[in-house]
Amino acid sequence: MDRREFLGLAGGTLLLTRLPTLQASPADSADSRSWRRFALTYHVELAEPGLEAELWLPLPQNFGDYQRAEIPQWQSNADTAEVRRLGRAEAFFARWRGAAERRASVRIEVATRDRQIDWHRPPRPTPEQETVLERYLQPTERVPLDGIVRDTALAASAGAETPLQKARAIYDWVVEHSFRDPKVRGCGLGDVKSMLESGNLGGKCVDINTLYVGLCRAVGIPAREIYGIRVADSRLFKSLGRSGDVTGAQHCRAEFYVAEFGWVPVDPADVRKAVLEEKLPLDDPKIAGLRERLFGSWEMNWVAFNDENDLRFGPSMMSGFFMYPQARVGGKVLDSLDPEHFSYRIESASLS
Repeated sequence: MDRREFLGLAGGTLLLTRLPTLQASPADSADSRSWRRFALTYHVELAEPGLEAELWLPLPQNFGDYQRAEIPQWQSNADTAEVRRLGRAEAFFARWRGAAERRASVRIEVATRDRQIDWHRPPRPTPEQETVLERYLQPTERVPLDGIVRDTALAASAGAETPLQKARAIYDWVVEHSFRDPKVRGCGLGDVKSMLESGNLGGKCVDINTLYVGLCRAVGIPAREIYGIRVADSRLFKSLGRSGDVTGAQHCRAEFYVAEFGWVPVDPADVRKAVLEEKLPLDDPKIAGLRERLFGSWEMNWVAFNDENDLRFGPSMMSGFFMYPQARVGGKVLDSLDPEHFSYRIESASLS
């Protein structure tokens, strides 16, 4: 290990006072078997020629009572290597000032447990802060809340009275009107206005779940996307899991907020994914069961990165959500959706 690689590991240790550690509370002790532990590891080698290079990798972080992330550790020959806070996202950042081989390996351990709303026993959650809820009622560049978006939301939720009923009506509308399009690159763009104006509601998880989020916000229901990656096989359908090499397993999910239940997990995009990849019709009993399950639950064979939608990495770089590695070498932006030529690999391992 060279001196810069040693400094990278030392840097990870020095961050003990800044980042959350993975510790069980007394209230969790009786339920400790419900937690699953995973190790997520990035391997990056930037071979593009250039005098300077920068790298950003999205990192899992603590979320609610269902995910806890340990402190990342790394090995790298970068001149600068550290964890940075980018809005509501955590990122590993590295900078190389020379044209030599550029390497970084980053490992972080995460514990997750499944989420399941009991509709018959409201959990009486601590009310969310009004400033937080207001943030998730705002339009974005990709998701305006007026015009065709609001008109569609009102039509989809017509007849529903309470926020929960409206959220369910919109969920059913999205499941029934959208479809998974395997030709879309990556996880899609989530350009809701363009989707509705074109009438083409095909896409992948970012497209479909952002459509859901936008329609909820348009009728006054706080909602947000959560960006992450699958890390283990699914107990539900083979197509809804990934383990080992998870380089292309990024996945976006969604939540909405109602006072009596707090943040409610949903995933209409995975309903449409199962329809396509399991080759089953929407009215198949297995899909019907999945549809019910994914309104109010997440199988946590997936880890969450962040819910950030408005990041800027610099000129010509990606803007918006942060779910894929990002890099620039000698002023050239690398294609984050082409991991082979980027190049990066992401691996997951179960530690349970």
